[in-house]
Amino acid sequence: MLDYFFDLSFLNEEIKVVCGVDEAGRGPLAGPVVAAACILPDGLIIDGLDDSKKLSEKKREKLFDIIIENALDYHIAMATVEEIEEINILNATMLAMKRAINGLKIKPDLALIDGNTARDFPVPVKTVVGGDATSQSIAAASILAKVTRDRMCYELDKLYPEYGFAKHKGYGTKLHTDAIKTYGITPVHRLSFLKKLK
Repeated sequence: MLDYFFDLSFLNEEIKVVCGVDEAGRGPLAGPVVAAACILPDGLIIDGLDDSKKLSEKKREKLFDIIIENALDYHIAMATVEEIEEINILNATMLAMKRAINGLKIKPDLALIDGNTARDFPVPVKTVVGGDATSQSIAAASILAKVTRDRMCYELDKLYPEYGFAKHKGYGTKLHTDAIKTYGITPVHRLSFLKKLK
C-alpha cells in the first residue's frame, strides 16, 4: 500500500529534494525500455496513485496528466532496442534511469529507485524493493514510464499491424509469438529475447 509519508521520511538538512525513478518494458520481446524520474511537491497527495501495474489503462492515462500537472519536475527517457542488445537489458535499464535523472532540471539530493539494483548513478540513490507500491514519487514515475511506453507500442502497431503491439505491448503472449513465427522478426524485436522461441 502506498505510504504518503515514505518520501518525506528521507528529508533532512542534506536531503531537500527526493525523486522517484522507475522503468517500464524490461520484460517484453520488442521495443525500448522506458524510465521516468519524478519530483513531487512535499505533502502532495495524488488520489488513486498506485503501482502502474495495478491500475487500468484508463486510470493510468488520467493519472499521467495529473502527475505532469503537479510535479515539480519530471523527465522520461529510454534505452533503444540496439542498446538493449549491445549492453543487455539490466544495463540498458540502468542507462534509461540515469538519462531520466540527468534530464531533470532540478537536481535531486536523493533518488529512490524501484528494485534492488542501482549502478553508477549521477546522484545518491536508495533502492526500494516494491517501491512502486510504497513510494508516491516512484509510483508516479512508474505511471509516466508505463503510459509513455504503451503509447510507443500503439505507434509500433501502426508500423507493424499484423503483430498486435496495441494488445500485447511487446510482451511474449501467444498472439505475439505466433505473429513472429508467421511474419518473422522486425527491427524493433530484441533478438537476445527471442532465442528461446522455436
